[in-house]
Amino acid sequence: MYAVLICLCTIGRLNSQHAGVKSEKWGEAQGKEVLLYTLTNENGMVVKITDFGGTITAISVADKEGVFEDVVLGFDNLEQYKAEHPCFGATIGRVANRIRNATFEIDGTSYQLAQNSNGHCLHGGNEFDRVVWQSKIVANELGPSVQLHHLSKEGTMGFPGNLDTYVTYTLTDDNTIHVHYEATTDKATHVNMTQHSYFNLNGGKDKIYDHIIKIDADNYTEIDEEIIPTGKLATVKGTDWDLTSPTPIGKNIHKLNFNGYHYNYVFNKAKGELKEVIEVVEPKSGRTLSVSTTQPGVQFYSGNTIGDAFTGKNNLRYSDHMAFCLETQHFPDTPNHPNFPSTLLLPGEKYDETTLFHFGVEE
Repeated sequence: MYAVLICLCTIGRLNSQHAGVKSEKWGEAQGKEVLLYTLTNENGMVVKITDFGGTITAISVADKEGVFEDVVLGFDNLEQYKAEHPCFGATIGRVANRIRNATFEIDGTSYQLAQNSNGHCLHGGNEFDRVVWQSKIVANELGPSVQLHHLSKEGTMGFPGNLDTYVTYTLTDDNTIHVHYEATTDKATHVNMTQHSYFNLNGGKDKIYDHIIKIDADNYTEIDEEIIPTGKLATVKGTDWDLTSPTPIGKNIHKLNFNGYHYNYVFNKAKGELKEVIEVVEPKSGRTLSVSTTQPGVQFYSGNTIGDAFTGKNNLRYSDHMAFCLETQHFPDTPNHPNFPSTLLLPGEKYDETTLFHFGVEE
């Protein structure tokens, strides 16, 4: 058994004597029981995940003084997650990001998808982030983990094929959250999954302008006024969204279209290579976040349209630029761009991608 007796502390000091995973009933949705899992490591870092939407609801990590704070946006109850919100912490699929006109072709057959964003398909029509996943605690070579399973049936949101999907979340003792995606299909389809947490390394006390970010990407997917790729891979050099060197998020954010960063960066790495590609530092707390992934790109989104309609954990009123997302993924609208790394999955193949979120403090 992976028993743990530690609860998430939003602010405080925590000395962990036990590490592992526990689960508790959190409510019901769609006629099913919803569970909330708490993962704790030997350093006292805590991650909470619910099987509703495969959602990370909390990440509690220490600052340079050893004070623990929650560094992701979200809610403290299931009812708010069941209502409409901007995918706080969710697992996204079948296909993350936008598909133009909510359509693509496979072998001459056209598929009409859910049109949930101005006539386009966004985040797979919000299937994966709104379902109750099957879930359980498992042990793997990294340690105790939470495994989520969802069978996306043929025709759901217009996608072809029965897609059998697993996502495994593991918290290791070096303060890394491992996210492992797997999927198989019985018919040719497109798959492109991601994790949609909204990070604020200062615990939400300030907006994200002082966070310093570096992304190892010389190019990005050029986009039109609807934030959909034109098909051209363009250089970031000479642009206000060049993040090849450490840059405060607030430096250029007010110069950009879309009220901030909303670009898909193309990593400088080989196909399928697991490599560290993103570094973030929050100077006041000293907290750091580095991201490694097998995926070819990341949608860096600076919370441009969070708005003021949401009151999150600890009665904190959210607003634009309160947090940022690092949605590691294949490129937006890939099914309609043969020059992009393919998202096509065939029967007999396996979709297999990994992203690591490593938390630390400045030396």
